[in-house]
Amino acid sequence: MSQQRNIKIIGMIPAYNCAHLLKKAYEQVPKEYFDDIIVVDDGSTDDTFTVAKTLPVKSFTHPHSGYGGNIKYAIQKAMELGTDYCIEIHGDGQYDPSNIPAAIQKIQAQRPDFLLGSRFIPMLQPLRDKMSLVRYLANLGMSLIDRLVLGLPLSEFHQGFRVYGRTLIETVGLEGTSNDHLFSFQIIAKAAFCRLTVLEIPVRCDYAGEHTSISLKRSVVYALQTFGVLFLFILARLGFRTRLFRCIS
Repeated sequence: MSQQRNIKIIGMIPAYNCAHLLKKAYEQVPKEYFDDIIVVDDGSTDDTFTVAKTLPVKSFTHPHSGYGGNIKYAIQKAMELGTDYCIEIHGDGQYDPSNIPAAIQKIQAQRPDFLLGSRFIPMLQPLRDKMSLVRYLANLGMSLIDRLVLGLPLSEFHQGFRVYGRTLIETVGLEGTSNDHLFSFQIIAKAAFCRLTVLEIPVRCDYAGEHTSISLKRSVVYALQTFGVLFLFILARLGFRTRLFRCIS
């Protein structure tokens, strides 16, 4: 389908210690929407890469670097393969693959620089999908602050379903970003700083099945770190540029 609009779309599956979940996650992906699919293993200690090599995809592995490091490595590989857009597909299958056709339709119709999937459209959907109340309220509160500071009219800023456009990567760069989960918020803030087009679509997420996720302690650390990113964003807007906030082109 991507060829109809002369754009190349690559599905990238970042994976870490999810050998028992990876094959099922891959099987649920609608392959017809992609020109290529890659699996990028973040130095797993289980058989994740072994499983990846049995799948009809391009598979890569590298020393463990964390969620952000793995995403950056995957984006780099997708860019080397000539992608115009790369769609992040979780190797543990947490995000419903039925979200993918809507994402493809959105990028073909509007060509955003960055497309995010929101679990909060409609607002109560996460609770219906069994998100915990604590996580739900924390996400709502953080996203409200993010929306006010970054000036992006998004319903959620802390999701895992994303479509990265080539223009986004070439404009904001990946230098100075975290190798941990904070990367996922930094890249949104960088896009806002460079005034790129960031859109969202509703997505569904499975909280009932077995998935990989960060601990409560790391979630709290992540939340505090996002406030640091917002502070740097404000400073950058006032003219105090940092390595994180700069526009390459």
